[in-house]
Amino acid sequence: MAERNDVVFVDGVRTPFGRAGEKGQYWGTRADDLIVKAMIGLLERNPSLPKDRVDDVAIAATTQTGDQGLTLGRTAAILAGLPLSVPGYAIDRMCAGAMTAATAVAGGIAFGAYDVAIAGGVEHMGRHPMGFDADPNPRFLAEKLVSPDALNMGNTAERLHDRFPALTKERADRYGMRSQQKVAAAYEAGKIQPDLVPVAIRSAEGWGLATRDEGMRPETTMEGLASLKTPFRPHGRVTAGNSSPLTDGATVSLLASADAAKELGLSSKMRMVSFGFAGVAPEVMGIGPIPSTEKALKKAGLTIDDIGLFELNEAFSVQVLSLLDHFGIDDEDPRVNPWGGAIAIGHPLASSGVRLMIQLAAQFAERPDVRYGLTAMCVGLGQGGSVIWENPHFDGKKKK
Repeated sequence: MAERNDVVFVDGVRTPFGRAGEKGQYWGTRADDLIVKAMIGLLERNPSLPKDRVDDVAIAATTQTGDQGLTLGRTAAILAGLPLSVPGYAIDRMCAGAMTAATAVAGGIAFGAYDVAIAGGVEHMGRHPMGFDADPNPRFLAEKLVSPDALNMGNTAERLHDRFPALTKERADRYGMRSQQKVAAAYEAGKIQPDLVPVAIRSAEGWGLATRDEGMRPETTMEGLASLKTPFRPHGRVTAGNSSPLTDGATVSLLASADAAKELGLSSKMRMVSFGFAGVAPEVMGIGPIPSTEKALKKAGLTIDDIGLFELNEAFSVQVLSLLDHFGIDDEDPRVNPWGGAIAIGHPLASSGVRLMIQLAAQFAERPDVRYGLTAMCVGLGQGGSVIWENPHFDGKKKK
């Protein structure tokens, strides 16, 4: 049997992320239009790719109804102008939807079934709130398979605070404040904007253009955070300030075999080294990235000390902090989310996994001293997902 093909992350783009709800910039925008806009932007950035060379399109959404349903990968491919010969499908692994889309097509590329594939995700949480119209099997509660509050992500975050007393509200608030500050600094330095695809938006005032993430609050202070309500329990520790907001947005990436990328004149921004998914008790879903990261490290023959950059999804501060504590990493470690994360940018569930990849790829280009990076996230219903990437710009002579 032939050896597996190397899988490379060619490129990735995303829409600006918007606040979910009637006051958000995408309230009047269809979910499928968000992913189509991102796909068109990706194809325009890679003009050397013949559109008929795309072997498959995998697009994730958590709540697959209405304009976010109907086999999104296929419908988005048609709407984005890909030839009818290009197939597509939809994926759901809740928060890790886009991450799973990327690892799924990567498996096809590694096996040799695909040369080039598109993977991404979209979530319009304003139109399609998480769990909307879902009907969980009564056995979950009748047979006590999960706690009644395991389906509420905020309650699972509170349980992490309970389980790990070292994860204090003060630490969670400080982490949330730093995320806001880091995203603001990254915007100021022009780090985020190059990978954003502007989206035409319609509101009661008329037409406009979405060009920035809408949830940023750079003025956040510890005093302000301390006064916020704790919606999930009285005197709790999880607040809007140390959690990701409800968000609308789409992300999309282009993956290829190293040989196909070379043949077609495409860039290779990262090489996929390994990935891992793991399950944990749904009541403490936030610890999911710990076993998935251990699995990915083992598959890669690496240790946590080999990881020079971390892009961790900030569903909740406490969830990131639990991983950092497990691996003995300081809250302020400069390797972790150097441009901030979902607490400021937002977390449109199924699309966030590829946002992490987009940011890591951009950082790799600036950091030839770093060889390996990690993208990781917790997943609803008690899961974690992790992908390890290698930096093609790595220069061993510059390694610290």
